[in-house]
Amino acid sequence: MLELQGVTQIFGGVTALKEVSFSIRADEITGVIGPNGAGKTTLFNIVTGIYRQTAGRVMLEGRDISTVPTDRLARLGMVRTFQNIELFGQMTVLENVMVGLHSRSSSGLFACLFKMPWAVAEERRIRGEALEWLRFAGIEELAPVTAANLPFGKGRLLEIARAMACHPRLLLMDEPAAGLNSQETLELSALIRTIRSRGVTVVLVEHDMDLVMSICDRIVVLNLGQKLAEGTPREIQDNPEVIAAYLGDE
Repeated sequence: MLELQGVTQIFGGVTALKEVSFSIRADEITGVIGPNGAGKTTLFNIVTGIYRQTAGRVMLEGRDISTVPTDRLARLGMVRTFQNIELFGQMTVLENVMVGLHSRSSSGLFACLFKMPWAVAEERRIRGEALEWLRFAGIEELAPVTAANLPFGKGRLLEIARAMACHPRLLLMDEPAAGLNSQETLELSALIRTIRSRGVTVVLVEHDMDLVMSICDRIVVLNLGQKLAEGTPREIQDNPEVIAAYLGDE
């Protein structure tokens, strides 16, 4: 599904990533972990077109997407969520999800302004589908609430619902459990499994090791900007280099 080939990122004189290579298999949940400063979010920013890597290539289903703009990546089926929740605070919960669906709408500005019949029908369809995605995330009852007034955990679910409304085939999640309590993390775990069951490949950067080890099929470990290890959760747990990176040689 996704392949990184020798990805390097240099900021000034600082090498944030150095020749990182690995593949993401379709229909799996892959975790990307590592100590703070390992380069995980930088890697996500490169994959999703926010940064342009210094060297290397990013391939999506065999296509080089290293220079493809972010909006086109969404149309190709790759969508992400952010470590810091990015919502339209003054819009309602429902309207936030409708934004994700409007990225795939066909009615132009003229048709919408003058409420042409086909534009009205499409807007009605978008509203109905947005409600379905809110139901999928378990927050349908919050549809009329202003997004800025949501509790943090519900805001995280809204961001996921909006991402799913874009009909992704590959969903990248940057620390989705950050700021969640234990019950919310359990609910998130179940939701991620449900997303995978719908045929969506999931990649997550996450610090919650219980979550990572319980839901991931494979894990990639970064340390100091380089790939340290790759394998199943059990292989990663038993890897002495990974243990040393997290806990120190002692």
